[in-house]
Amino acid sequence: MLSLAAAPLGVRTLVVDGSADACAGQVSELVVADWNDDEALEAFAARVDVVTFDFENVPAATAERLAGLTNVFPNPGALSVAQDRLAEKTLFRASGLNTPDFEPVDNRDDLVRAVARIGAPAILKTRRLGYDGKGQFRLKTADDIDAAWAALGEAAASVGLILEAFVPFDRELSVVAVRGRDGAFRTWPLTRNWHVDGVLSLSLAPAPGTSDALEQAAISHARTIAETLDYVGVFALELFVCGAELLGNEMAPRVHNSGHWTIEGAHTSQFENHVRAVLGLPLGDTGVRGASAMLNWIGDMPDPTPVLMVADGHWHDYGKEARPGRKVGHATLCAPDAGSLRTKLAAAGAALGRDEQVAPAVDLLG
Repeated sequence: MLSLAAAPLGVRTLVVDGSADACAGQVSELVVADWNDDEALEAFAARVDVVTFDFENVPAATAERLAGLTNVFPNPGALSVAQDRLAEKTLFRASGLNTPDFEPVDNRDDLVRAVARIGAPAILKTRRLGYDGKGQFRLKTADDIDAAWAALGEAAASVGLILEAFVPFDRELSVVAVRGRDGAFRTWPLTRNWHVDGVLSLSLAPAPGTSDALEQAAISHARTIAETLDYVGVFALELFVCGAELLGNEMAPRVHNSGHWTIEGAHTSQFENHVRAVLGLPLGDTGVRGASAMLNWIGDMPDPTPVLMVADGHWHDYGKEARPGRKVGHATLCAPDAGSLRTKLAAAGAALGRDEQVAPAVDLLG
């Protein structure tokens, strides 16, 4: 999607991936190489003006090596912080954004102490390399300590662990933002998100029922974090809403699934603005064209016909091999207002056999 957004700007893209069937290879030249292959990375850097990434688990050391050879945005320091849940939450708090209570866990005794202090329910997570619900274990009570340690204890030495308090939040929101090389900063309207088993299932934008005060607070937190990290490019700040309070959950240092609706629903998509930002071009308008709903396809692709038959319905097949838990595509429905979107979404959900998936947004738009 970054390559597709770059092409109309006259920008050619070159992709490095360890897999020969990487989906970006459908629309861009693909170099198959390991991220630790210094020779391949040097050859890659010699061919490009700017390096960026769309996956937060690119080794920070790789980004640092490339930064010695060419421009890298976002910078390796920002990537490193966003890769470590402990560093990330420490940054949030230092920036004035509260978070769920947390404790680092390096061994089983640490876990016992952390559960005693934080209480249960709680979630044990790997500090690194976890996303979309991976690398997590939910402790319902302190009796689950042994099971949690059996599930994730081996990861403590390699990627570290963190115990986070479980938050009975009211709703989940994300701020998708972009910062340019000149410090210019813009955001798209807040997005309301629903997850299933830790994977994004549905997004709605602009997020209904969100006060101006809450939206401005969320945007302010995103700006502070971006400026602290000297961040360049698009990122997403995931937030829990608890009453009138915002809690920082995670930061994704990349274009984000909850911003995919911007391709059709905003004047400038997150992908185009990321390309603009990292190249030092002026940022585009992040205003919306109306209301949008994004449905994520997990595991396999449904029949596209019900979406394609809807006016302003858009289908995205990533060309990935079907696999349980894998994001393989998405659909976006757009409408001039919330009422019209509700009608379209309900009809598409029924035709797809996805009434349960669309129900939260249909109810909210009603």
